[in-house]
Amino acid sequence: MKDFILPTRLENGEIDMGTPASKSSEMVQLTIDGFDVTVPAGTSVMRASAEAGIKVPKLCATDNIEAFGSCRLCVVEIEGRRGTPASCTTPVAEGMVVQTQSAKVKKIRRGVMELYVSDHPLDCLTCAANGDCELQDMAGMVGLRDVRYKPGANHYDPAGIGARSQAEAKWRAPEGAENPLYIPKDDSNPYFTYDPAKCIVCSRCVRACEEVQGTFALTIEGMGFDSRVSAGAGFDDFMSSDCVSCGACVQACPTATLQEKSVIEMGTPERSVVTTCAYCGVGCSFKAELNGDQVVRMVPYKHGEANRGHSCVKGRFAYGYAEHSDRILNPMIRDKITDPWREVTWEEAITHTAQRLKEIQAQYGVKAIGGITSSRCTNEETYLVQKLIRSTFGNNNTDTCARVCHSPTGYGLKTAFGTSAGTQNFDSVEATDVIMVIGANPTDAHPVFASRMKKRLREGAKLIVIDPRRIGLVKSPHIEAQHHLPLRPGTNVAVLSSLAHVIVTEGLMDEEFIRTRCDWDEFQHYAEFISDPRHSPEATAILTGVDAQELRAAARLFATGGNGSIYYGLGVTEHSQGSTTVMAIANLAMMTGNLGKDGVGVNPLRGQNNVQGACDMGSFPHELPGYRHVAEDATREIFEKMWGTKIDPEPGLRIPNMLDAAVDGTFRGLYCQGEDILQSDPDTKHVKAGLEAMDCVIVHDLFLNETANYAHVFLPGSTFLEKDGTFTNAERRINRVRKVMAPKNGYADWEITMMLANAMGSNWTYTHPSQIMDEIAATTPGFANVSYEMLETRGSVQWPCNDDHPDGSPIMHIDDFARGKGKFIVTEYVATDERTGPRFPLLLTTGRILSQYNVGAQTRRTDNVAWHDEDVLEIHPHDAEVRGIQDGQFVRLSSRSGETSLRAQVTDRVSPGVVYTTFHHPETQANVITTDYSDWATNCPEYKVTAVQVALSNGPSEWQKDYAAQAKQSRRILPAAE
Repeated sequence: MKDFILPTRLENGEIDMGTPASKSSEMVQLTIDGFDVTVPAGTSVMRASAEAGIKVPKLCATDNIEAFGSCRLCVVEIEGRRGTPASCTTPVAEGMVVQTQSAKVKKIRRGVMELYVSDHPLDCLTCAANGDCELQDMAGMVGLRDVRYKPGANHYDPAGIGARSQAEAKWRAPEGAENPLYIPKDDSNPYFTYDPAKCIVCSRCVRACEEVQGTFALTIEGMGFDSRVSAGAGFDDFMSSDCVSCGACVQACPTATLQEKSVIEMGTPERSVVTTCAYCGVGCSFKAELNGDQVVRMVPYKHGEANRGHSCVKGRFAYGYAEHSDRILNPMIRDKITDPWREVTWEEAITHTAQRLKEIQAQYGVKAIGGITSSRCTNEETYLVQKLIRSTFGNNNTDTCARVCHSPTGYGLKTAFGTSAGTQNFDSVEATDVIMVIGANPTDAHPVFASRMKKRLREGAKLIVIDPRRIGLVKSPHIEAQHHLPLRPGTNVAVLSSLAHVIVTEGLMDEEFIRTRCDWDEFQHYAEFISDPRHSPEATAILTGVDAQELRAAARLFATGGNGSIYYGLGVTEHSQGSTTVMAIANLAMMTGNLGKDGVGVNPLRGQNNVQGACDMGSFPHELPGYRHVAEDATREIFEKMWGTKIDPEPGLRIPNMLDAAVDGTFRGLYCQGEDILQSDPDTKHVKAGLEAMDCVIVHDLFLNETANYAHVFLPGSTFLEKDGTFTNAERRINRVRKVMAPKNGYADWEITMMLANAMGSNWTYTHPSQIMDEIAATTPGFANVSYEMLETRGSVQWPCNDDHPDGSPIMHIDDFARGKGKFIVTEYVATDERTGPRFPLLLTTGRILSQYNVGAQTRRTDNVAWHDEDVLEIHPHDAEVRGIQDGQFVRLSSRSGETSLRAQVTDRVSPGVVYTTFHHPETQANVITTDYSDWATNCPEYKVTAVQVALSNGPSEWQKDYAAQAKQSRRILPAAE
């Protein structure tokens, strides 16, 4: 396969070095085939040879898993040593002299390869891995030209008649002939096949599942000649096993034993482009491998600094939505939401949209329209949308889905540290000793980072989980949390205050760090507050439901266990006290000195691929790019000079305010790019009422999503495969997104926004997203030194990247905080206004599942539905029993806001009194249940606490039925004109 790999900075490209790199700083010199080689101590002879450009044959070795030494193909001779050791498991030594091509090792290698091939089907020309098979390559490398062994007992011949290929066996086999050693191909997984007949039992797949993914789903069953890879128990296939379809086994397989179905169907890819995944906030780098403009497969890029060559089922396999038949490729307009859609040209759509928005402003005022940026789009596209609103619309009515998930992170961390982002890079987890996970479910929502976290836990790090559910990290293969604090939803602040109470009253804080890096007087005031007995674990237990002794033990472990790191998610931010909780987390990190170095820090796990970037780019109504308030004259002057227009100093409307104003009749037009507020925002009935009240709703997206049911204009968007740009992940890493194919809709999203701006009177002249990034760099201090040229050279960079930090900032607040001294903030627990009672005695909390993503618009249009084709309600066995509910039955879920129906899943993953569901499927209408309560500082919705009742149901609720009928009516499209 011909590979075009970007960026070109990589000296070794995608070369497999055989074994992992050594991290030793001590250097060792040796001689290999007459060449002097210097490598770090602990490097294998195989890797040292590869560093010198000398390739040693191998089958069981690959550089993302530890050496195994089973294939015996990599044997070498070492002067002064007996025998022929495996180069993969032999470490270098000072003065060592190695021969990799002696006559003796060549003979051994050919003999070993001959044995492998004797039990392998010889159908290479018709094999899906032809041209991309390591067994084939190694046979050629060792000079194997003949197999002397006659066909005998084997695993590849279905009939047991001595056929050398499966094809031969089919046409030669007598009726009823059968080989008891033959195992048929397993094609149960929607994305890849497992063909035991082609397995060489190198164990690479098993080791990748263990070492890289950490699932331990695969094993080798049997012994000797009977050994075979098995997915779970004997009766399991890949689909029914514990396999999470991350693709690590497929990537590790040196033959066609584990093979992508797309490669089988489409052939070996001929070119590749490095880009960035458009799912969660980990920001994995991938090689999109193609034939022409067809994506054959997505392969995790081993030099990606966020994922280090690993992937999950979404990024690895769930890209098919880009070509799904539901995708809209032509612009559409209609006069009323009850009318069918009418396809029009781009020119007509843009002209019509601009005219309608200008008419609304002429009639109702400049502030009668606004827009919503997308956390799924690139930094450059998001920057242009907020620029469109501020410079072309003439107001600050811009908001983003980032506010409904992580705006408390921005507020809380900026208040405490001076910067609205996490403090570490993902590599930092490798140096942590104690991991605290609060309100996050990494194995489902951020699985690639979760695998790195699990690896560190297997190495001995300790784990504290604070979550109402028993998430996967609490107990999984070779991992068990030292402490699980199953708090009652809504009591995060009380739990964190109790942890801090224990640390302060027992004198476990890092006084030197506090005196040096923080305001000591502020800490004294905080310490007085937190030492009050009302914050003790015993006093708060009645509120939180957390055992006091368990909480005390967790506090002591975090304070005294070494490097302590905190990772949190939406279970922290999506509360009425979300901002308070983030500040309480910051307090905990500061008082224990867990900031400014490797292995520590405060780390928000961002939900979508560019949530961080959407915040950075000024998507909030009160902030310009770089988190600077619109009321600041000096900040506005920078942008006014660049844009050639005045900027309103008054903050604009957030989404809930826009909807309120729409119902009141003062907000009439909305441009919504890449966001489905009808499905994702809380209190669905209120969102529906606001959208219905508007005169012109423009949806700019890939599909007719739920919000489009109430739209008047639909502008088809482009996928991440069809554009250039950048995403910023949860660790502040700016990664390039590269165009893999031409936009199927005709334009990249940034071009569509520019056309709309120009149709409304602007004069934008961008010809490439790199020019937009140059403008971002010129106006935003944290991005001052960022350019596409830098990113092509370096691969990625973490902001701030400017003259003070020319190489970026993998770890923040090393010597001091961005605000100077760290700020301790009094975090008083205030109970949410959403209370349980006789009518609604249970608490509903929501979240995500591994195979689906956010509102499911992308993943529901892939084979990921094989794992999760509907939202279900998790309910504790006790709560189910008293309501007469059995597993799988339809139940009615009702709250003060509304009701819906879905199936029950009876499980003890949730605590008594707590129920849980996801929101991936629009048929469920989960957010018709949630309320309009929100965070006191940012209006981030309180998704995680809703008082509900659960009862048996006969099927969909009236709301669901009415909604389905309206959606069907709204999605009619008139046939295109001849």
